[in-house]
Amino acid sequence: MPNVAIPAEFENDPSAYVWTHYAPEIGAAAGGYSLAVYENSKLSMREMEAARMRTAQINGCALCLTMRADRDLPGHIERSGGDAGRAASIRDNTPPGEGFYSDVENWHEASAFSDRERLAIEFAERFGERPKALKTDEEFWTRMHSHFSDAEIVDMTFSIGSWMALGRLTHVLGLDDVCMPTMPQAAQN
Repeated sequence: MPNVAIPAEFENDPSAYVWTHYAPEIGAAAGGYSLAVYENSKLSMREMEAARMRTAQINGCALCLTMRADRDLPGHIERSGGDAGRAASIRDNTPPGEGFYSDVENWHEASAFSDRERLAIEFAERFGERPKALKTDEEFWTRMHSHFSDAEIVDMTFSIGSWMALGRLTHVLGLDDVCMPTMPQAAQN
Protein backbone atom coordinates (compact mmCIF):
# COMPACT_ATOMS: atom_id res chain seq x y z
CA MET A 1 0.00 0.00 0.00
CA PRO A 2 1.49 3.35 -0.99
CA ASN A 3 2.27 5.83 1.76
CA VAL A 4 0.97 8.73 -0.36
CA ALA A 5 -2.34 9.10 -2.18
CA ILE A 6 -2.42 7.57 -5.65
CA PRO A 7 -5.48 7.98 -7.93
CA ALA A 8 -7.01 4.73 -9.19
CA GLU A 9 -5.96 5.42 -12.78
CA PHE A 10 -2.29 5.31 -11.67
CA GLU A 11 -2.49 2.17 -9.54
CA ASN A 12 -0.42 0.23 -12.11
CA ASP A 13 2.29 2.91 -12.21
CA PRO A 14 2.19 4.88 -8.97
CA SER A 15 5.76 6.10 -9.40
CA ALA A 16 4.78 8.03 -12.53
CA TYR A 17 2.11 9.85 -10.55
CA VAL A 18 4.32 10.53 -7.54
CA TRP A 19 7.21 11.84 -9.62
CA THR A 20 5.07 14.08 -11.86
CA HIS A 21 2.39 15.21 -9.41
CA TYR A 22 3.99 15.74 -6.00
CA ALA A 23 7.45 16.97 -6.98
CA PRO A 24 7.52 17.42 -10.77
CA GLU A 25 10.78 19.38 -10.99
CA ILE A 26 12.63 17.05 -8.63
CA GLY A 27 11.02 13.99 -10.26
CA ALA A 28 12.16 15.17 -13.70
CA ALA A 29 15.71 15.68 -12.42
CA ALA A 30 15.69 12.25 -10.72
CA GLY A 31 14.42 10.66 -13.93
CA GLY A 32 17.16 12.39 -15.89
CA TYR A 33 19.76 11.13 -13.42
CA SER A 34 18.49 7.56 -13.70
CA LEU A 35 18.37 7.75 -17.49
CA ALA A 36 21.90 9.18 -17.64
CA VAL A 37 23.20 6.24 -15.61
CA TYR A 38 21.63 3.65 -17.91
CA GLU A 39 22.46 5.42 -21.17
CA ASN A 40 25.98 6.55 -20.38
CA SER A 41 27.65 4.19 -17.94
CA LYS A 42 30.86 2.68 -19.26
CA LEU A 43 30.56 -0.32 -16.94
CA SER A 44 29.52 -3.66 -18.37
CA MET A 45 25.96 -4.81 -17.83
CA ARG A 46 27.17 -7.54 -15.45
CA GLU A 47 29.16 -5.01 -13.38
CA MET A 48 26.19 -2.65 -13.27
CA GLU A 49 23.75 -5.42 -12.41
CA ALA A 50 26.03 -6.76 -9.67
CA ALA A 51 26.14 -3.36 -7.96
CA ARG A 52 22.47 -2.58 -8.68
CA MET A 53 21.25 -5.89 -7.29
CA ARG A 54 23.29 -5.56 -4.09
CA THR A 55 21.90 -2.04 -3.67
CA ALA A 56 18.35 -3.37 -4.24
CA GLN A 57 18.90 -6.02 -1.58
CA ILE A 58 20.08 -3.40 0.91
CA ASN A 59 17.25 -0.99 0.03
CA GLY A 60 14.58 -3.69 0.17
CA CYS A 61 12.91 -2.36 -2.98
CA ALA A 62 10.73 -5.17 -4.37
CA LEU A 63 10.57 -3.57 -7.81
CA CYS A 64 14.35 -3.23 -8.00
CA LEU A 65 14.80 -6.83 -6.86
CA THR A 66 12.64 -8.14 -9.71
CA MET A 67 14.14 -5.94 -12.43
CA ARG A 68 16.37 -7.70 -14.95
CA ALA A 69 18.46 -5.55 -17.28
CA ASP A 70 18.12 -7.72 -20.37
CA ARG A 71 14.34 -7.97 -20.00
CA ASP A 72 13.34 -4.62 -18.44
CA LEU A 73 15.99 -1.99 -19.12
CA PRO A 74 15.23 -1.20 -22.79
CA GLY A 75 11.54 -0.63 -22.02
CA HIS A 76 12.37 1.48 -18.96
CA ILE A 77 14.71 3.67 -20.98
CA GLU A 78 12.24 4.12 -23.82
CA ARG A 79 9.37 4.94 -21.41
CA SER A 80 11.70 7.52 -19.84
CA GLY A 81 12.29 9.19 -23.21
CA GLY A 82 15.75 7.78 -23.74
CA ASP A 83 17.52 5.72 -26.37
CA ALA A 84 17.67 2.04 -25.43
CA GLY A 85 20.43 1.61 -28.01
CA ARG A 86 22.75 3.47 -25.67
CA ALA A 87 22.09 1.19 -22.70
CA ALA A 88 24.75 -0.93 -21.05
CA SER A 89 22.63 -3.99 -21.82
CA ILE A 90 22.94 -3.24 -25.53
CA ARG A 91 26.68 -2.48 -25.42
CA ASP A 92 27.51 -5.65 -23.50
CA ASN A 93 25.80 -8.67 -24.93
CA THR A 94 26.30 -10.92 -21.89
CA PRO A 95 23.14 -10.66 -19.79
CA PRO A 96 23.38 -12.30 -16.39
CA GLY A 97 21.26 -15.37 -15.75
CA GLU A 98 19.11 -15.94 -12.69
CA GLY A 99 21.96 -17.71 -10.91
CA PHE A 100 23.98 -14.51 -11.10
CA TYR A 101 21.22 -12.53 -9.39
CA SER A 102 20.67 -15.13 -6.68
CA ASP A 103 24.42 -15.29 -5.96
CA VAL A 104 24.77 -11.54 -5.33
CA GLU A 105 23.59 -11.65 -1.72
CA ASN A 106 26.18 -14.31 -0.88
CA TRP A 107 28.89 -12.83 -3.07
CA HIS A 108 31.66 -13.70 -0.59
CA GLU A 109 31.15 -17.43 -1.23
CA ALA A 110 29.95 -17.33 -4.85
CA SER A 111 32.35 -18.21 -7.65
CA ALA A 112 30.28 -16.73 -10.50
CA PHE A 113 31.81 -13.25 -10.40
CA SER A 114 34.87 -11.71 -12.02
CA ASP A 115 37.17 -9.63 -9.83
CA ARG A 116 35.55 -6.45 -11.19
CA GLU A 117 32.02 -7.74 -10.54
CA ARG A 118 32.98 -8.82 -7.02
CA LEU A 119 34.42 -5.35 -6.32
CA ALA A 120 31.28 -3.70 -7.73
CA ILE A 121 29.17 -5.74 -5.29
CA GLU A 122 31.48 -4.96 -2.38
CA PHE A 123 31.50 -1.26 -3.25
CA ALA A 124 27.68 -1.15 -3.43
CA GLU A 125 27.39 -2.99 -0.12
CA ARG A 126 29.83 -0.78 1.70
CA PHE A 127 28.46 2.40 0.08
CA GLY A 128 24.96 1.43 1.23
CA GLU A 129 25.79 0.15 4.70
CA ARG A 130 29.10 1.65 5.88
CA PRO A 131 30.02 4.79 3.91
CA LYS A 132 32.05 6.38 6.72
CA ALA A 133 34.46 3.44 6.93
CA LEU A 134 34.62 3.14 3.15
CA LYS A 135 36.06 6.60 2.68
CA THR A 136 39.29 5.84 4.56
CA ASP A 137 39.83 2.14 3.76
CA GLU A 138 43.14 2.34 1.88
CA GLU A 139 43.28 -1.42 1.23
CA PHE A 140 39.88 -1.31 -0.48
CA TRP A 141 40.83 1.70 -2.61
CA THR A 142 44.07 0.01 -3.65
CA ARG A 143 42.03 -2.97 -4.87
CA MET A 144 39.55 -0.70 -6.64
CA HIS A 145 42.33 1.19 -8.41
CA SER A 146 43.96 -2.06 -9.49
CA HIS A 147 40.78 -3.01 -11.41
CA PHE A 148 39.03 0.26 -12.30
CA SER A 149 40.10 3.61 -13.70
CA ASP A 150 39.19 6.78 -11.81
CA ALA A 151 36.52 7.46 -14.45
CA GLU A 152 35.00 4.01 -13.89
CA ILE A 153 35.05 4.50 -10.11
CA VAL A 154 33.21 7.81 -10.43
CA ASP A 155 30.79 6.23 -12.94
CA MET A 156 30.07 3.39 -10.50
CA THR A 157 29.67 5.82 -7.59
CA PHE A 158 27.10 7.89 -9.50
CA SER A 159 25.30 4.70 -10.57
CA ILE A 160 25.09 3.28 -7.06
CA GLY A 161 24.02 6.69 -5.73
CA SER A 162 21.15 6.76 -8.21
CA TRP A 163 19.97 3.25 -7.34
CA MET A 164 20.32 3.91 -3.63
CA ALA A 165 18.31 7.13 -3.70
CA LEU A 166 15.58 6.10 -6.11
CA GLY A 167 15.24 2.54 -4.79
CA ARG A 168 14.88 3.80 -1.24
CA LEU A 169 12.39 6.45 -2.30
CA THR A 170 10.32 3.81 -4.12
CA HIS A 171 10.45 1.42 -1.17
CA VAL A 172 9.84 3.97 1.62
CA LEU A 173 6.83 5.47 -0.16
CA GLY A 174 5.41 1.98 -0.69
CA LEU A 175 5.47 2.22 -4.48
CA ASP A 176 7.45 -0.97 -5.05
CA ASP A 177 4.81 -3.49 -3.99
CA VAL A 178 2.15 -1.81 -6.11
CA CYS A 179 4.07 -1.69 -9.37
CA MET A 180 6.24 -4.79 -8.97
CA PRO A 181 3.88 -7.16 -10.81
CA THR A 182 3.71 -4.86 -13.84
CA MET A 183 7.47 -4.74 -14.53
CA PRO A 184 7.67 -8.05 -16.45
CA GLN A 185 4.35 -7.33 -18.15
CA ALA A 186 5.56 -3.91 -19.30
CA ALA A 187 8.74 -5.48 -20.65
CA GLN A 188 6.70 -7.87 -22.81
CA ASN A 189 4.60 -5.11 -24.38
